[in-house]
Amino acid sequence: MAAFPWHARSRNYVSESDVCKLESVPLDFGDYHPLKPITVTESKTKKMSRKGSTSSTSSSSSSSMMDPLSSVLDGTDPLSLFAAAADPVITTATMDNTRKKRDKDDSSAVGSDFEPWSSKRGEILARYTTTEKLSINLYMGSEKGKATATGSAVSEKVRTRLEELDDLEEGSQKELLNLTQQDYMNRIEELNQSLKDAWSSDQKVKALKIVIQCSKLLSDTTVIQFYPSKFVLITDILDTFGKLVYERILSMCMDNRVSLSDNFSPESVNDTAKETCLNWFFKIASIRELIPRFYVEAAILKCNKFLSKTGISECLPRLTSMIRGIGDPLVAVYARAYLCRVGMEVAPQLKESLNKNFFDFLLTFKQIHGDTVQNQLIVQCVEIPLYLTLYSPAIDWILQCIAYRAPEVLLTEMMERCKKLGNNALLLNSVMSAFRAEFIAARSMDFIGMIKECDESGFPKHLLFRSLGLNLALADPPENDRLQILNEAWKVITKLKNPQDYINCAEVWVEYTCRHFKKREVNTVLADIIKHMTPDRAFEDAYPQLQSIIQKVITYIYDFSLLFSVEKFLPFLDMFQKENVRVEVCKCIMESFIKHQQESTKDPVILNALLHICKTMHDSVNALTLEDEKRMLASLINGFIKMVSFGRDFEQQLSFYVEARSMFCNLEPVLVQLIHSVNQLAMETRKVMKGNHSRKTAAFVRACVAFCFITIPSLSSIFTRLNLYLHSGQVALANQCLSQADAFFKAAVSLVPEVPKMISIDGKMRPSDAFLLEFLCNFFSTLLVVPDHPEQGVLFLVRGLLNVIQDYTWEDNSDDKVRIYTNVLHLLSAMTQETYIYHVDKVDSNDTLYGGDSKFLAEINKLCETVIAQILDHLKTLGKEETLKRQSQLALYLFNTILAHGDLRNNKLNQLSVNLWNLAQKHGFADTKTMVKTLEYIRRRSKQPEMSHFADLALRLPLQSRT
Repeated sequence: MAAFPWHARSRNYVSESDVCKLESVPLDFGDYHPLKPITVTESKTKKMSRKGSTSSTSSSSSSSMMDPLSSVLDGTDPLSLFAAAADPVITTATMDNTRKKRDKDDSSAVGSDFEPWSSKRGEILARYTTTEKLSINLYMGSEKGKATATGSAVSEKVRTRLEELDDLEEGSQKELLNLTQQDYMNRIEELNQSLKDAWSSDQKVKALKIVIQCSKLLSDTTVIQFYPSKFVLITDILDTFGKLVYERILSMCMDNRVSLSDNFSPESVNDTAKETCLNWFFKIASIRELIPRFYVEAAILKCNKFLSKTGISECLPRLTSMIRGIGDPLVAVYARAYLCRVGMEVAPQLKESLNKNFFDFLLTFKQIHGDTVQNQLIVQCVEIPLYLTLYSPAIDWILQCIAYRAPEVLLTEMMERCKKLGNNALLLNSVMSAFRAEFIAARSMDFIGMIKECDESGFPKHLLFRSLGLNLALADPPENDRLQILNEAWKVITKLKNPQDYINCAEVWVEYTCRHFKKREVNTVLADIIKHMTPDRAFEDAYPQLQSIIQKVITYIYDFSLLFSVEKFLPFLDMFQKENVRVEVCKCIMESFIKHQQESTKDPVILNALLHICKTMHDSVNALTLEDEKRMLASLINGFIKMVSFGRDFEQQLSFYVEARSMFCNLEPVLVQLIHSVNQLAMETRKVMKGNHSRKTAAFVRACVAFCFITIPSLSSIFTRLNLYLHSGQVALANQCLSQADAFFKAAVSLVPEVPKMISIDGKMRPSDAFLLEFLCNFFSTLLVVPDHPEQGVLFLVRGLLNVIQDYTWEDNSDDKVRIYTNVLHLLSAMTQETYIYHVDKVDSNDTLYGGDSKFLAEINKLCETVIAQILDHLKTLGKEETLKRQSQLALYLFNTILAHGDLRNNKLNQLSVNLWNLAQKHGFADTKTMVKTLEYIRRRSKQPEMSHFADLALRLPLQSRT
């Protein structure tokens, strides 16, 4: 194909815009709103002749569409019902669903505000550990323990099971010695699994024997410091057993595959189920030893529901009395805890039995200091303070159960009973842990008085003050008592010599101080902490507590001008000398600043402090720092930079950005933010001056532009640099810095050849062509308004960019180069117009400079001819069979460009458009719908007065079918 001259059509952008505007029509929405849900109302009578259905009248109003089939069947599918009747697996599944629902309802009987035992389990296992060797007695199964063969008489089966129970008493067990804690836990887990296996294989007596054997382990206190963890492990097995028995009896109550209702009565339970239930209780009653008999019966306490309405309420007092027979006070208190645990699950309303359980414990409390216990502690080399902490989980749980939704009168009575025991520290600590925080806070001075009178030999007073502080963090004491409470507590805390004890207590009371007092008291507390934790670098062992203190301080003091006026706050930060911890603390502070700082600031105290904190975060970045961490740090620093404003003092603002650039040079996102901020500063200056710069503001804007020009080359991402060169050039142009704008645009042009073929996007390599195409299209839009340099020649930037595009190595299978050339035609066509479609205020573009000069227009037309020749040459190369589809698409793309921007009254250009139309359809790859719509558009445009020549063009454009 020969070269074609380009003739751009003249455009009247104002009239075109008016034609394209949508006609405005007033619209009354009434009650309609697009976000309002649609309500569908249906009311009709349906008659069904299908078997099993009756005529029904349905009236529904729903915000969602109903399934008509489901509504007809009332949610039941007859095929599924028949299958369920034939398939026991489905029946079992239905039972399981019903059981899950019932379990959920039962567990919700105490409410979501009750902290369940499961939440305490992990903490107990982690806290109470041992390095001593443990022993365990394992039940060894015998052949007699297996289910009898089918066809044996019932009496034989009963006799065999009774013999099996006797075997248990006759030593059918094996003792394992010298087990580590982990081995012991593994053995317990094996027993739990053995229980489930025995139950599933219908060896119910074997399962009972395993549970009895496990319960016996709770009478063993040879490794006393491990006892709380042992209790947790063994009671897990008891809970499993209790659940298995209950579900077994419940399954026997199924009548015609319909399970009992959630609140069933004993009268609805059939005789078989009742007999089985009684059988279990009789078996347990035959256990000779007290502790296993108590625990196993408590485990199946819920099964009393099958026998009588008052079964549980009658059993609880009896089980409570049974515990009186347990001699070891530690074993007894955990038995009481288990009874409370079961009681709260099955009958939370029976609080009287729980209270009686606790009062029994108070009566026997003096046993803890008896000779038997003291001798046991001497043998095991356990100190009394450590021994007393073993009681905490059990007493805390008992008191939590009693205090749950309890009236004030009961809680007051508990306090009085504790006083009668001589204000025992262990008991007082559990009371403060279990009772409602509001109850404790309202009586803070009473509790402080009780703490003062406690004997400190067994349970340190600072732990009591810590428990009190935890309550005061959740509820407020009387206003008049607040200062006295702090003084009394801190008198004790500040005398602590052990740094760990001190910081554990101080951490709690810092929150109380920040919550109720001003900076003077907070400063005093921080100073005291620094004084205690600095000697011998004690702070190195207390970083978690120190971090918690910082978090609490910034939670309550989020006015950073007030925070940094606290004299000891920054010295407190100096204690964080381990880099990773120090950085985490700095991140917390910056997150709080960004979250709570509503207005921009120029406070020098805040700026200096936060610059120091941000510098600490920045300096932690090294070659091993993960990209996610870098992004987070950069985000925090950027949040700070955005909040700094010196108002109209633009020079001070620029000085701050210059200082920030020197401090945060290793984080690229921060440098990008600084460039954007400086560009914004230049535009704010322009806004203030309303575009008419004085000598001073012009110099300032040039300084801003220089900042950006110097900073951009230090960035590693090439597309970030390209976009910032373009953006900064636009800012320079808007501020009439023409030579600086030219410098930015030249830099962008010279950078294009360096664009790699593949770039990393979110850690994955992607082709860069699409990104380059997007950038160049934006660049072309800017070049329209950039005036030519008087010394560089006509369209020097456009020519330079075209040369770069020509020399750039494109992918063989890519048409992006041609698409770019086509966009260049859009640009050049816009440049030939008498008045450009847009301008930069107070900047004369080429339409003003050249005034439609014929030489200028001739230069543009020459460029157009060159570009069209390049496009047509490329179209020739796509004549191979495998590239015909691409040829069709590009031909249509160029056709549409000529249609939009070319003057088709020129015969050669008109003929070129016809050739391109035919080429697009030649091999059947053109989309017929697109071609039809394009032709319709041409015919529609031909009706406009200045577009009458489109009618002749439409006649020359045939539509070809794909066949």
